[in-house]
This record gives sequence, C-alpha cells and structure tokens, in this order.
Amino acid sequence: MSSTSQRKAQHLQADILIIGAGPAGIAALLPLLEAGRRVIWVEQSAQAGGQIWRAGLPAHWRAQVEAALSHPSLQCCFGHAVIDAHIEATDQAVSLRLYQPAHPNRVPVQVQAPQLLLATGGRERFLPFPGWTLPGITGAGGLQALVKQGWPIEGQRVVLAGSGPLLLAAADTVRQAGGQILLIAEQASRASLLRFAAGLPATKAAQAAGLAWRLRGIPYRSGTWVQSASGDGRLQSIQLSTGRATWALDCDALGLGFGLLPNTELAQMLGCQLTDDGAIAVDAGMATNLPGVFAAGECTGIGGVDKSVVEGSLAAQSMLGRAGASRSRRGALKFADLLQRRFSSRPEVLKLADISTTICRCEDVSLGQLKAHSDWREAKLQTRCGMGACQGRICGPICESLLGWPAQQNRGLRTPLQAAPLHLLAED
Repeated sequence: MSSTSQRKAQHLQADILIIGAGPAGIAALLPLLEAGRRVIWVEQSAQAGGQIWRAGLPAHWRAQVEAALSHPSLQCCFGHAVIDAHIEATDQAVSLRLYQPAHPNRVPVQVQAPQLLLATGGRERFLPFPGWTLPGITGAGGLQALVKQGWPIEGQRVVLAGSGPLLLAAADTVRQAGGQILLIAEQASRASLLRFAAGLPATKAAQAAGLAWRLRGIPYRSGTWVQSASGDGRLQSIQLSTGRATWALDCDALGLGFGLLPNTELAQMLGCQLTDDGAIAVDAGMATNLPGVFAAGECTGIGGVDKSVVEGSLAAQSMLGRAGASRSRRGALKFADLLQRRFSSRPEVLKLADISTTICRCEDVSLGQLKAHSDWREAKLQTRCGMGACQGRICGPICESLLGWPAQQNRGLRTPLQAAPLHLLAED
C-alpha cells in the first residue's frame, strides 16, 4: 500500500456530531436517536462516561447507553481525538478531522454534519507552589481516575488538598481502594463552607451528608493549604499552612484540586465566543454564536453532573427545534454560582510560587523567567512557555491567575488541536 493511500482519510457524514461522551453528551444522544437523527459520537476515551463516570455508568444510564450503542442511526468514533475543525464555506456544515492516539498509523477520519454539539467537559485547575511538580503529586481528579483504573494505592499515605467538593469525592475513591488518607486540606474558610452548606438544595445536601458519613474519622481542616512539597526524587513531605501556623506532614501521594476549567479549545478553533469566565457562551437553548453549533455541560461553565445532564437534554431539544425554557437549568446555574463564590481561591494560595517555581512543566519555565516579560505572547516567544505537549492548557490559566495574562489570549489555536503525527495532517 502506498503512503498516499495510507493517509487518505475515511469520510463519515451524519445529521449531528456530538463531541464528548460524558453526562452532557449521553443526555443529548438519547433523544436525538429517538427522534430519528443520524449521529456521529466522538469520544477520546474508549468508552462512554467521561471523567465523572470513568469507572462505569450509573445503572440508569448504563442500560440506555448500551441500547443506544447498537442503534442503526449511531456511528461511534470512540478512542478518537479531534485535531482539526472548520465550518465549510459552501453549506456551513461542521467538518472535523479525527485520529486515534492509541493507533497513530491508522488513517484519519473526516466527519461532517450540519449540526454540532460540544460536550467537551472540563479539566483540573492547578495553582503552583515550590515542589508541585514532584512525582507523587497529581490533580485530585487525576488521582481519582488513576485509582479507578487500578493504580495501586492500598497502604499509601495520601493527602487531598485544594478546594471544592472534588476533594471529598477523590478521598472517597482513595478510601475505598485502601489508601490511608492523612488529611483533607480545604483552603476555603469555615464560614464559606457553612454558607455553601446552607445554600445547597435538599437533594444535594443529602448527597453531601452521605459522603461526609462515609469519610467520618478522616481529618478535615478548613482554611488550610499546602505551602510547599519536598522529597528526594519523589514526594516525601509537604508543608501545610493556615496563615498563622505551619507544619510538616510526611506522605506518599498528594492530590491537588482547585476546581475545574472548561475545555474550550475546539470551540475557539471554530470561532465560538467565550464568556468573561472563559466558558463557551450559549443562549437559553444552548446555542453558541455559530449557526448549528451548540454546547452543553462543563464546557459552558463548571456546575457538576446535574447541570451537564440538564444542558445536554436541553441542547438536544433545541437541535430538534423544540427549544423551551428550562427551570432545571436555572437551578443548576444557581448551584454553579454557589460553587464559584464559596470556593474561590484565597489570596495566599496565589502567592505561594517563588521565582524558581516551575510554571510551564512541558518546557521547564520558571515564574522568574516569565516575570521578565510583559505578556503571554512575548513570554512564549522568548521562553517557549505554552509550546509543549499540553499547548498551554496547564500553564495558560496559571499565568492568568498569577500574572494577569488573559487566558483567552494565551493560545493561538492552530492545527493540530493536539499533538498528532505529521502524516495525519496531509491533505487528501
């Protein structure tokens, strides 16, 4: 077989493209198939569930998704990543180029449809401190995902630190897998936590109470954060602080969580507008500023599973021409606002990094090197910050938090959207 035929893309067409197989994507898929729409479902993981349901779908959704997977109107592109996206000038159809990271030598896939739903979810937010790049330190959600996939944690001494409910969820996963949780350190004040609890609707308050019961006996400290980490080749100890007192704690693993950030790179490449908070801007029917392009879930603003499910269902109805107001979404947005207000980062955690602290892990660029420049573009040109494998997904938001460089201007989004073999970018 010639090299030309090897790289010729496979072409697929449908009525609707759904990018993402988490709660929002699942909630949208089912009514679309029921209405007779031909759907191409794209997901980088090998199965449906997204990050939140990585270990398996809840029973209610599992039965429905299993039935949907055999639906004649559904084409699944699981294990595929989007590397290019554009809107055709002739018919305004959305066209995406996909490849399989686990099988880079396979031909790319070109998918096209007049309507697109972006259900791209969110990713963890990191705030650096001296030693935060040591082996043994991960995101809280990353630690949870590793444990769910069988990473051996039994008997290890674990600390969860940062802010928000994800710390508790990660701690519960680690506890069930046999990890020894030494401490959950929440940077928000006790007053903020009490106000958060008071603002919870009854169902979420009951869920929180159940989680707290399962974690009973595990030390939990509010107004506490990790000041630094140390170790010989890997994490061995952390320095904790309350602003008034500091102390050391030996541990084997540290899961950090400072909330989530919307994944908007694909939306930006297409030309979707973003909100001031860096999420995809949508109207009451989940439509973006681009005709035929909709968005739902964490990519439109962080708010949890309930918000994602509500928005996915609402987006599907809008795509079917049945748009209507959603009282459930208004409730979900109130919860999202509650999360943001009660778990906002305190000033102390934004001042932990010193001039030698690494900010860009891919290109090994320190805060001191970045401070020598006036903006992201100049820093990128002079230091290669943001030009590594993550393409600024980690260091871009950090620079916004620490240096005030707007995240929406941090990345010039060009093909490929993520790292891919060069031969896959060749024109057919």
